[in-house]
Amino acid sequence: MTRRIVIAAALALALGGLLLFAIAPRGNPEIAIERNLVYGKGGDTDLLLDLAMPKSGVGPFPAVMFLHGRGWREGSRHDMSQFIEGMAGLGYVSVTIEYRLVAAARFPAQVEDCKAAVRWLRANAAKYRIDPGHIGVVGFSAGGHLASMLGVTGPGDELEGTGGSPGQSSRVQAVVSFFGPTDFSTRDWPVDLEREVIVPFLGGSFAERPDAYRKASPYNYVTKDAPPFLFFHGSEDELVPVDQSKRLAAKLTGEGVPVQLVILDRERHGFSDANNQKAMRQMLDFLGERLKK
Repeated sequence: MTRRIVIAAALALALGGLLLFAIAPRGNPEIAIERNLVYGKGGDTDLLLDLAMPKSGVGPFPAVMFLHGRGWREGSRHDMSQFIEGMAGLGYVSVTIEYRLVAAARFPAQVEDCKAAVRWLRANAAKYRIDPGHIGVVGFSAGGHLASMLGVTGPGDELEGTGGSPGQSSRVQAVVSFFGPTDFSTRDWPVDLEREVIVPFLGGSFAERPDAYRKASPYNYVTKDAPPFLFFHGSEDELVPVDQSKRLAAKLTGEGVPVQLVILDRERHGFSDANNQKAMRQMLDFLGERLKK
């Protein structure tokens, strides 16, 4: 079951990327692309990102970082290539990053890598004409979890790591989560998902490592200082239950944080073409409103 759902989600992401190309087509001569940029270190490993940006215009431009999914154990930045090229055509500096995967590294390495990437964007803001006060993050599934962690955690939460660009903030100003986990303590997962994905990610079962399950849960870090959030989730998601997005959205709302929660009826972990189009347009509206003002 797990592999079937992951394949469906990957197809859905591809369709979403194609919609962005319909708005800003591939081969756009107005964008520049730089690949294999080193943004930090994960242990002894160079961490890489790809960057796309508008060629014209004085900037500074808002920035958006895309985080791939596939259970913190598979996938790569190349899964998000269509997204960053499409977004560059719409006036954003956009990046897709590699982060360390299970089994080479477990939580919190993935969060630390994402935070290092945000700090790199700010450290290189002048070079790439980035507005350091307007950085957003979009994540899918496991990437949605990491995006949410960027939105709700700060320096005091001991998740910054030492990956690079010290002295810069890892805060983001907008978060978009597509069906990402938000509270591991609920344990409302299929048994095979917990065994095959969550236990390797967190280093053990809930009984063995309850603190890790709590520390990895965005739900436990919510404050009024969190940025605006946009959630997308299928009502019939059997991999990451829709209640995961509902719970975090409700807690953010309770703190006065602007939240949009979009539940797509009868969709699972990955959306149909029609609902992908709807979600992509809503995502673009949200990012434009929150980052381009």
